[in-house]
Amino acid sequence: MTKYLASKASKPSKERMYELIRRPIITEKATLMSEFNQVSFYVPVDAHKFEIKSAIEDLFKVKVNAVNTLRQQGKVKRFRGEPGRRNETKKAIITLAEGHTIDVTTGL
Repeated sequence: MTKYLASKASKPSKERMYELIRRPIITEKATLMSEFNQVSFYVPVDAHKFEIKSAIEDLFKVKVNAVNTLRQQGKVKRFRGEPGRRNETKKAIITLAEGHTIDVTTGL
């Protein structure tokens, strides 16, 4: 519990903020989430919710209500007969406050 309290008190640096938000997820399902005022991004596997929330609020100048994260383990697949492994990914679903929006088609 102390790990989360300590990280909640400190804000990430500007460099870390730009590293946290890798790219938006633009899929059919992610587009449907915009009806519920939600946006989704790929984030690093070591990122946690407090960092993600402060990065989104500072970079996009919006109010964040909630951050939900999903972690997808790397899958073992074959490529040209050789076994390989996909990378692990982590997604963050950001719920914005009423009246706030993020246009993911434009850059920072």
